[in-house]
Amino acid sequence: MAWSDVQRPAGLPMVGRLAERAAIGRLLESVRDGFSAVLVLNGDAGVGKSRLLEYAAESAQDLTVVRLVGVEAETRLGYGALHRLLRPCLSRLPTLPKRQRDALSAAFGLTDAPPSDRHLVGLAALTLLSQTAMATPMLCLVDDVQWLDRESAETLAFVGRRLYADCLGLLFAGRGGTGGLEVFGDLPALRLDGLPAAEATALLTAGVSGHLARTVAERLVTGTGGNPLALLELAVTLDSEQLGGVAPLPEPLPVNRQLENHFQEKAALLPADTRTLLLLMAMTPTDDQAARWRAAGALGLSVRAAAPAVAAGILHRGTTADFRHPLIRSAIHSAASAAERRRVQAALAATSAPERRAWHLAEATDGPDSDFATELEAASELAQARGGYSEQALVLTRAAEMTVQPGRRSERCPDAAAAHLASRDLPKLLTLLELATPDLTGPAARARATRLRASVETFCGRHRDVPAVLLGAAAELGSTDPRASWDLLRDAVKAAVIGGPVITGASVSEVAGAAADAWHEVSLSGGPDQLMAALSQSIAHGYTEGAPALAAALARLRAADELHGQDLFSVMISLAGDELWDIEATREILARLVAADRERGALHSLSLALLAFAKVEIWNGRFAAAESCYVESDRCMAAAGGFRPGDFHKVLLYAWTGREAELRAAVAAMRAMSEGQGIGVMDRRAGQALSIFEIGRGHYREALDAQLAMFVDNPAVLGDINLAGMVEAGLRSGDRAAAAMAMERLEERAPLAGTPWALGLLARCRALMTDDDAAERLYEESVAQLEKVPVAVELAWSRLLFGEWLRRRRRRADARVQLRAAFESFEAWGATAFAKRARVELLATGETARKRRADTQLDLTPQEHHVASLAASGLTNAEIAGQLFVTISTIEFHLSRVFRKLGITSRKQIGARLPESDRFGRLAELR
Repeated sequence: MAWSDVQRPAGLPMVGRLAERAAIGRLLESVRDGFSAVLVLNGDAGVGKSRLLEYAAESAQDLTVVRLVGVEAETRLGYGALHRLLRPCLSRLPTLPKRQRDALSAAFGLTDAPPSDRHLVGLAALTLLSQTAMATPMLCLVDDVQWLDRESAETLAFVGRRLYADCLGLLFAGRGGTGGLEVFGDLPALRLDGLPAAEATALLTAGVSGHLARTVAERLVTGTGGNPLALLELAVTLDSEQLGGVAPLPEPLPVNRQLENHFQEKAALLPADTRTLLLLMAMTPTDDQAARWRAAGALGLSVRAAAPAVAAGILHRGTTADFRHPLIRSAIHSAASAAERRRVQAALAATSAPERRAWHLAEATDGPDSDFATELEAASELAQARGGYSEQALVLTRAAEMTVQPGRRSERCPDAAAAHLASRDLPKLLTLLELATPDLTGPAARARATRLRASVETFCGRHRDVPAVLLGAAAELGSTDPRASWDLLRDAVKAAVIGGPVITGASVSEVAGAAADAWHEVSLSGGPDQLMAALSQSIAHGYTEGAPALAAALARLRAADELHGQDLFSVMISLAGDELWDIEATREILARLVAADRERGALHSLSLALLAFAKVEIWNGRFAAAESCYVESDRCMAAAGGFRPGDFHKVLLYAWTGREAELRAAVAAMRAMSEGQGIGVMDRRAGQALSIFEIGRGHYREALDAQLAMFVDNPAVLGDINLAGMVEAGLRSGDRAAAAMAMERLEERAPLAGTPWALGLLARCRALMTDDDAAERLYEESVAQLEKVPVAVELAWSRLLFGEWLRRRRRRADARVQLRAAFESFEAWGATAFAKRARVELLATGETARKRRADTQLDLTPQEHHVASLAASGLTNAEIAGQLFVTISTIEFHLSRVFRKLGITSRKQIGARLPESDRFGRLAELR
């Protein structure tokens, strides 16, 4: 069964391609078994990709087969190809969850809903295809993916990355070297080259009706590189004398570019009306016959014009005429003159819907035309309303090209570049800005272009030069536009905080000082602005002024009705929370931000927010929950097609759990990133993790060395949270001067922060620095303060130190209480070094410490554990699927394995089998 009515000719028997056919067979078997599979075929024109898609269709008689072919002329229509693919199953649209339904409806222009993140559109497409495939297993065949519009290509690649147990197979085919395969780059792929000599000879022989000389066959196979389409074309176009070796062969043989020329030469012999019809067909999709024939009527063409092309082998016979091979479509399109294309575009404009009309009119126009440019700008707003940002960028670029006035053109180019940034098409953004540079005559235009370039650098993780560049742009803009100046300075501070001491051209303090002086000149729009202003104050003017500002900013964020931020907003929240030791505000704000990012489908932002929330979970001793956050973050980044550099982000977890090999590998990677990409904050995180790891195993000098670099490099953020460790490491390594330096800063800042975490650490460190019995009261105060907030590892740490102090005072019974609580906590979490340290102390009091028994939950994979944790928190399968950007059938599959491994029969039993610390209760209750 097929949704498309395209008829395919019964060609010659397939020759060779055994490995490729086996791969397709495995894909189909996976679909039949209830799972999913994806494969990308890439290779040169004519190498056999389309034939393999036909083979897949022939082998999938028991499946629903869906076909889609990319059309070069439609690459500018955002979500156009996706709409063609999903059109037959849009009747299921009302069954989707509301946010998915709204996202897909907006993308297709079916409603006036605001555009959603492209990944939410991807989830909607995934759900729609999965629902359809669950009724009848499905195979989607997508040819010429290099001609898909960017939004459709990204959505289909997203679907391919998220499939698991959905009875759905995706088989893509595209031409290598065109650049259109980049979004599919991380999917399983096979590269197709020419057939081996024996198989190529067999194919050629099968296509020749008369005598074929052996030497001629060898020459043709060698000259075409075994390209199947070239061989078959030669088999029918060469005469008997050439095939028999009597007459010379043509030079050059039609292969690759020559093969396209060959089809163009064949088409050039056809009547004028037929050539025009072929061009119209090349510029319209096969499955939009109504639009095609409306335009044909405007051109004065009838269906009879197709007959000569069918006779010439350009089109195949069938109920709907179509090109015999996708390469012919491209050849016809590329051979047409500009005047011929404009004529067809004019006909399409006269018969198209409003959102397409403007573009067709612009393409039909020769030279600048301000009226059409204005109409294009209006059309770009329609594209933006659907979330078609690449379409919006292309339309605005064309509008800029058609604009006569340089000033107006200088406004439209940055608008187009901003749309390219939204679609993550960074190379095109930079190219456009380079082309627009001569028109950027005013400081406002130059500042906007600078900010866009800086956004590219920041998105790619290159922060070293960004702060100074933005600082210079803000200085040039001056007081003419305070809001624009603040935006530049806010981004500069963000990059400076991330870059730290490795930034060039300006110091962190200089950047923060400029922002701190400027923020009061504008009306700050909300939480993100206020947070960055407060961070700037803290860095530039010191903790005494900065702490109240940070506290006020976090309080405002907690009270906000909605939270919306940029990609690094969660990172800034985490840093601000660390500066104040305010775990409660950090936890609440990040949990809401995670929920908001999920709701919007903002996967890149969500992945960063989950990394920040994982750190919150670690401080509360919920290591398994943190691991689940890391798993989800990785999956979000993978689904978004983003940068996945490795597991360095787990460095704090590695430190607490004593996984030395992974820790040191992560530290090495982080330091390389700090040096190579200018991400100085990596050094700080690495130092923090190393110090915790070394303190846990009693290597205090090494711990202190890791701390000192962070301490000296103040006022950059992320140093304060390490002060308590520095006090302990300094004292126990014999460097009391270092301990005193850290203590002095902690005495100054902890009371200003005033949070239970800060006051608990202050009391602990005062106890460490005290030689008399007053330490007991201070340790009790530390425990009492830390019990108020979710920082279980700090509480256990204070109990450990308190117990050690009591044992040295020979108060063994009292020491056991504290040490037992510390040991049981560290052991339950898997904090091996600290657990060993507590166990040794506990044994010294005369008590036996039992080691933790293995639990069946350890048999779960990270993904299964994540799903189980969410189910234990009370989420339904549909809610879990929406949260993890997968399908309900995938969640059901994972839960079935969880049930089997845990020996349970109901989701209600999951909670009893997972330790409390492993559940997602806190994040679920804050959703």
